[in-house]
Amino acid sequence: MLDDIDDIHALFHGAPSTTEFKKLRKRIVRQTREAIEQYGMIERGARWLVCLSGGKDSYTLLAVLHELQWRGLLPVEILACNLDQGQPGFPATVLPAFLEKMGIPHRIEYQDTYSVVMDKTPAGRTFCALCSRLRRGNLYRVAREEGCSAVVLGHHRDDILETFFMNLFHGGRLATMPPKLINEEGDLFVYRPLAHVAEVDCEKFATAMNYPIIPCDLCGSQDGLQRQQVKAILDGWEKNSPGRRQVMFRSLMNARPSHLLDPKLFDFTGLERNADKLNENGLNIPRLR
Repeated sequence: MLDDIDDIHALFHGAPSTTEFKKLRKRIVRQTREAIEQYGMIERGARWLVCLSGGKDSYTLLAVLHELQWRGLLPVEILACNLDQGQPGFPATVLPAFLEKMGIPHRIEYQDTYSVVMDKTPAGRTFCALCSRLRRGNLYRVAREEGCSAVVLGHHRDDILETFFMNLFHGGRLATMPPKLINEEGDLFVYRPLAHVAEVDCEKFATAMNYPIIPCDLCGSQDGLQRQQVKAILDGWEKNSPGRRQVMFRSLMNARPSHLLDPKLFDFTGLERNADKLNENGLNIPRLR
């Protein structure tokens, strides 16, 4: 049982014994397991590169995956990986010390993408796009070197919802982060097992476990990011109508192409009226083709 103290992985040692935390933990484990099964992420015997930034989301991801693995529900090998991007002041010893203490196989990769981002990003522009591309390329390389079949990321429900609205408001398309995709080269899966987990639950969990959170000062140093603007809008909707985020998220799982406007997704020109029904009503109208 999840309540048993003796069966907790090292990542759960010192976990609060409150009923509230036990419910939180069970909910995160259940939602993660649902996403893994629903989107077909498990390849028995596969090796996953689980990306650890040091933020609340990646700590939650690491813990819940080890929980599922320990309980025999995730038959894959887990290799934690942190990409040290050379940001000034980054506490480079925190994650290695934590992973060693937890007994978790890991790789720390150093690549100074920070200098590249600072040099190539025009004044007044955000760093996120270039930073993300460089980080992703390095993680794909590490995954190949380590014989991993999947790169596993800590994006949660709110990241997915915010990305949808960013694409809607700024990109002119209906798209978001999928829970599962294949990289452009076609040799690696990208998984987001926390797709159903709320950001607030990740924050509560990581805080309760007292994990050593490392903030991303590169992104956090910039004001007016589009994602922050979208987050503020969603926060306002959630405040006025609690539960609104989950309703909107469910809509992403309930798409109706025939009720949208994309002719590539639905054959609007091929729609036909039922001539037989029309004739039954006394109308002699030929079938349209």
